[in-house]
Amino acid sequence: MKYQSFLIKYAEIGLKGKNRYKFEDTLVSRVKNALSAWGSVFRVYKEQERIYVDSDVDFSDYYDEVVDKLKKVFGVYTICPIRKVDFTTDYKNLSKEVISFVDDIYGERNFTFKVKTRRINKTFPMHSDDISADLGGDILERFKNTTVDVHNPEVTIFIEIRNHINIYSEKVKGPGGLPVGTSGKAMLLLSGGIDSPVAGYMVAKRGVVIDAIYFHAPPYTSDRAKQKVIDLAKIVSEYSGRVKLHIINFTDIQLKIYEMCPHDELTIIMRRYMMRIAEAIAKKEECLALITGESIGQVASQTVESLMATNEVASIPVFRPLIGFDKEEIINISKKIGAFDTSILPYEDCCTIFVAKHPVTKPKLSHIYKSEEKLKEIIDELVSKAIETEEIVLC
Repeated sequence: MKYQSFLIKYAEIGLKGKNRYKFEDTLVSRVKNALSAWGSVFRVYKEQERIYVDSDVDFSDYYDEVVDKLKKVFGVYTICPIRKVDFTTDYKNLSKEVISFVDDIYGERNFTFKVKTRRINKTFPMHSDDISADLGGDILERFKNTTVDVHNPEVTIFIEIRNHINIYSEKVKGPGGLPVGTSGKAMLLLSGGIDSPVAGYMVAKRGVVIDAIYFHAPPYTSDRAKQKVIDLAKIVSEYSGRVKLHIINFTDIQLKIYEMCPHDELTIIMRRYMMRIAEAIAKKEECLALITGESIGQVASQTVESLMATNEVASIPVFRPLIGFDKEEIINISKKIGAFDTSILPYEDCCTIFVAKHPVTKPKLSHIYKSEEKLKEIIDELVSKAIETEEIVLC
């Protein structure tokens, strides 16, 4: 079969009412961007609640690559390689095209099937059920090894009668969600672990543009640890589009916290300053929220009391899409998006290097305020320096 068209279906976008065109236009833009490596080979456009990817050339040789790119575009619900033919009101012409399609795809194979027709263009003189029944009979007559099974067929042949006619039998599942760029922008606190890349993926799936921030602590964390985070940002960017990664040198701040604060409060106080810095850069980049990979009870800094203590310093929303997930669920998504093998590389991040042996699990804000008071003469200068000397990597 020579492929020259894809039909892209969406789901949730169809519920957007009068604003639907904005989501459709963004989805068209995202599909174009995903296929930009092929230059002008593809034309992407919308028509009658559908997105089409057309080409004047056969792209069978790189079909798998194209589908792989489309499977990473949020907003895409299904990807259907189609035979697209001119509209006709003549049933015989329609039947001829369908028989040709089945012959090209399945030949003389033995399979069960059914035909499912949608007649959007009502100028076609037959009703949908009648078209399906008659086409089923024509297929049975032409292909003697086939059998009709309307309940559990091996193959469903879809016919859409629109301004043209779509014929297809394959549906490749897309990621769903909303097109990135339809729901604002947020800053992801990206570590080298399993959780935060998954959190970024999940929020991007809701249409949010993602920037990211990473707290680096040389020489306690290596350049390999930094490269690991850059690689994770690139993996997230396959779904979210380009990620602007802000790398913050956090060493001096961590050392000062380690020197002057109770060690059981180290993680909480460190997280509070990360949130402060992340928010400052988020506002500079016009991000409307922060994103973290925290999950209730996973570690000491992720108890409800600890989350409240770190959240208290933020004046913008903090999204925690993994908050109710267990580790196995997070790992499954990490594997699905291709981040897991990179996430488990054994390069420490700054959180694990400076973790206390017995961290507090139910911090009291009054105690945290008292500890942070010891830092007030020096910490603001260190924070300002860290922000001013950030490194930016486009992923």
